[in-house]
Amino acid sequence: MKPRKTGPYSTSPINRRPKVRWPNGARVAVWIIPNIEFFALDETITTPKVPDVGGFSVRDYGNRIGVFRIMDILDRHGFKGTVALNSDLIEHHPEIIEEGNQRGWEWMGHNESNTRYLNQMSPEEEARTVRNTVETITKGTGKAPKGWLGSGLQETWGTLDLLADNGIEYVADWVIDDQPVAMSLDDGRTIHAMPYSLELNDKPAFERRFMSPSDFERMICRQFDTLWQEGESQARVMAIALHPYLIGMPHRIGALDAALAHICSHDDVWRATGSEILAAWRQVSTG
Repeated sequence: MKPRKTGPYSTSPINRRPKVRWPNGARVAVWIIPNIEFFALDETITTPKVPDVGGFSVRDYGNRIGVFRIMDILDRHGFKGTVALNSDLIEHHPEIIEEGNQRGWEWMGHNESNTRYLNQMSPEEEARTVRNTVETITKGTGKAPKGWLGSGLQETWGTLDLLADNGIEYVADWVIDDQPVAMSLDDGRTIHAMPYSLELNDKPAFERRFMSPSDFERMICRQFDTLWQEGESQARVMAIALHPYLIGMPHRIGALDAALAHICSHDDVWRATGSEILAAWRQVSTG
């Protein structure tokens, strides 16, 4: 898209929209996004010099141990993850892909590595990164990704066009709404912003706000309670963003288990993936 002062979508206050509900009358579509990422030991992670053994090791713990704890909890409560996947991980941790495929998880593009952001690249490098990410995930998982979450939620003016060029239908970088939002590209194509969260996200919760696991659990439950109540009259989407090296720690994983138990104790909850939400939205809304 061309540089502009506002987002590429129309103004639409939620209290003025046509009332919609999810399949089977569900009030809230809950999607869970494990950010399964690859950090290279020979690139900077948390320190300016390499190797950053501490920064690398804790993240590699997430890929060796933590992600499988998340899988067990999601299995217990009937959720399929919609993974924000660094495509470099496919080469280094193929077992994660095998386990996710066995569970019917969905794979979104999430750059090649989490140490390289799109807005730090030249236009040519950005185009190559998006293309390579989509191609590698398609080959490595057996299915082309329909969704995208930029590493660090970073984009350039050209990112949405590049994503559309490579078959991406929804993007989670734009945390603007509780429903999917159609975004119009300059050439008339449409890509959807899928509700994501920088609030219900273990990375800012634990690393920036220094929340306890109990705090994070309560925040998830309170957010759900509000959206579930509002969803009686207007369908809502709730996103829970997770990182295996954070929520996957032994002293934190119970918070996720308890929060999902609370959610699943309610009726009219749809355990969905990103693509399922978008497909349903296209059926019930023109937005």
